[in-house]
Amino acid sequence: MKIIAFYLPQFHDIPENDEWWGKGFTEWVNVKKAQPLYKGHEQPRIPMNENYYNLLDDNVKIWQANIAKEYGIYGFCYYHYWFGGKLLLEKPMEQMLKNPKVDIPFCISWANEPWTKAWVNESKVLIPQFYGGKKEWKEHFDYLLPFFKDNRYIKEDNKPLFIIYRAEVIDCLNDMLDYWTELAQQNGFSGMKYAYQNLTFDLMPNRDDSRFDYNIEFQPSYAWNDLNNKSAVQKSKLWNFLRSVKRRIYAETEKRLGFDLQRYFNHKGKEKNASVLKTDYDEAWKAILEHIPENEKNIPGAFVGWDNTPRKGHRGQVYIGDTPEKLNKYMSEQIQRAKSIYKKDMIFMYAWNEWAEGGYLEPDERTGYKNLEAIRDALKANNEFPW
Repeated sequence: MKIIAFYLPQFHDIPENDEWWGKGFTEWVNVKKAQPLYKGHEQPRIPMNENYYNLLDDNVKIWQANIAKEYGIYGFCYYHYWFGGKLLLEKPMEQMLKNPKVDIPFCISWANEPWTKAWVNESKVLIPQFYGGKKEWKEHFDYLLPFFKDNRYIKEDNKPLFIIYRAEVIDCLNDMLDYWTELAQQNGFSGMKYAYQNLTFDLMPNRDDSRFDYNIEFQPSYAWNDLNNKSAVQKSKLWNFLRSVKRRIYAETEKRLGFDLQRYFNHKGKEKNASVLKTDYDEAWKAILEHIPENEKNIPGAFVGWDNTPRKGHRGQVYIGDTPEKLNKYMSEQIQRAKSIYKKDMIFMYAWNEWAEGGYLEPDERTGYKNLEAIRDALKANNEFPW
C-alpha cells in the first residue's frame, strides 16, 4: 500500500515572508507561539529534541526521507506554489531534485490558491492567482518537467501523477490540462495522470471532471462534510441548492478576480470572542470508514490529527481524542477498505509536517515516534509494507 503524505515546504525563510510577516517568519513561528486555549488543550506542540529544522539543510530532507521509508511511508506529495511564473517556497523541492540522497518517491500538488495572510489568521490577498494562456501554461509545464522526469517521481503507466488542489477555480481547466498532456507526450511520457484534492470541486453541480483520473478524499475535510450533512434539512434539495449556488459564486469570483471570497467571509464572520471548535476524532474517523466512494476515481484519505489554533487562535478547530493506538486501528481498517472497496493501492495522508495545523507524522515530545509506529504496524499487519 502506498501511503503518500502531504508535505509543507514553509520551514525556511523567504524574502516575501520576511516582508509580509517579519524577519525570519516560518511555520515554526506559529508553532512556538501557540498556547493552550481550554483545559486539556495540548499546545504548544514541540518537535522531538526541539528539532525546529530548516528545510534548506539537505541533511534535514535526507533524515525526513529516511525515517518516512523506515516506517512505511511510500512517498511525499510536495505543495507547489506558482503564481503566473512567480514561485514561492520552491527551494526545498528544487534542492531535493538535485540530491539523490533524498531517496523517497514524490509527486506534486499545485496549491493554486491566492497567497493570503491565512498563515497569520488574516484574509488579505498578497498575490492573486491567474492562469493565462498557452504561453503561461507551457512556462509552468517546463518548470515541472525536470521533476516529472526524475526517477523518484510517482508515475503510472509512464504518466506522471500531478495534483491540483482547487480545480474548481481554474477557468481554463480542461484546455490547460489537455495542453499539458500534449506536452507530456512530446517529452516522452504516455500522458499525464491528474487528480484533484479539494472537496469543493466534488460538491460542484455539473462539474466536468473528465480530465481527472483521480479524486483524492482529502481528510479530514471529507469527514467534516459527512458529519455536517446528516439532518433532514441538510439533506434537503433546497438546502443543497442554496449551498451549491454559494459555492458557485465563490468559485466564479475567484476565477475572475483571483480572490478567495469564501476565505474572506469566513474570516470576517467569526467574532474575536469565538471559542475553539471541537470535533471528536473518533467521530471523524467513523465518518471516514463509513464513506462510500462516489465512483472508481476516488482515492481514500487519512489524517493523523488536526489542530489549527497555532494559526487561528480561538477561531481554530481541534479534533480531540487522537492517540497513536487509535491511529493504528483506523489505518488498518482504511488499508483494508482501500483494497476491497476503493480498489486502490494508495492512501493520501494528512500530513507529514503540517505542524501549525496539528497534522504531522514527524516525531514530537508528545508521542515520540508512536504515530509512525502506528502506520508501520498497520501496514505490516495487513502485509502491505511497501519496502
